[in-house]
Amino acid sequence: MTRVEHARLTGERALFFGTGLDITDTIFADGESPLKHGSNLDLDHVLFEWKYPMWYTRNVRVKDSALLEMARSGPWYVENMSLTDTLISSPKTFRRSKGITLTGVDMPNAAETLWHCSDVTLDRVSASGDYFGMDSSSIKATHFRLSGNYLFDGGSDIEVCDSTILSKDAFWNCENVVVRDSLIVGEYLGWNSRNLTFINCTIESLQGLCYIDNLVMKNCRLLNTTLAFEYSTGIDAELVGSVDSIINPGSGVIRCGSVGELILDDEKVDHSLTRIITSE
Repeated sequence: MTRVEHARLTGERALFFGTGLDITDTIFADGESPLKHGSNLDLDHVLFEWKYPMWYTRNVRVKDSALLEMARSGPWYVENMSLTDTLISSPKTFRRSKGITLTGVDMPNAAETLWHCSDVTLDRVSASGDYFGMDSSSIKATHFRLSGNYLFDGGSDIEVCDSTILSKDAFWNCENVVVRDSLIVGEYLGWNSRNLTFINCTIESLQGLCYIDNLVMKNCRLLNTTLAFEYSTGIDAELVGSVDSIINPGSGVIRCGSVGELILDDEKVDHSLTRIITSE
């Protein structure tokens, strides 16, 4: 590999079409698209200070580095990229990319991030921003922390575990989602989705878990959760403790300790299709 070290590179397309580069202790300063169309790149202790740094790149490993705020729209249209112990302060990172692995990555400005991507692995990733992961598929997230609304809107084939999610309208329009051992706080959780499973989760929500086709919940707690399950079908919910209120579930079985308020409108839903079983 060709080694680039202790460099400060400026100007547009500084290492355009660079192949087989080992880049260390280097700053990409002003100048767009410094690594555009690069391939087989190893980056260690690298700073990106300007826009579009890694479009159309393939087989890239980044470690102990940082993308500053103006390095916006950073890796787009990339394939096989890993970032480890890296800070991404720029928005709109990753678009229409596949084979993305983030480990120990902080993303404090993650608006419009990971859109239309596939084969994504997140391990110890912390992010803040709306619409994270929109329309993305084949995602595995462990020890993931997010503060931002509309998480994974339109996503599919998603696995989340040991995570904390603060997000209104999380998992909307999704398909094939499994969440384990996690805390989820946010209004309107899971609307217009199908095949959602929550295992050993704690959930706080207003009008959450509604308009879902095939909803499974195992050993979950609903804290301060009101107007739940409206028009959801194929429900198989095993809940620990009480539920503050349930409204017009479509079909299935709900098991819980007690229900504070049960709202049933016979003109809207055939309630013979739903069983609510309490321990009281």
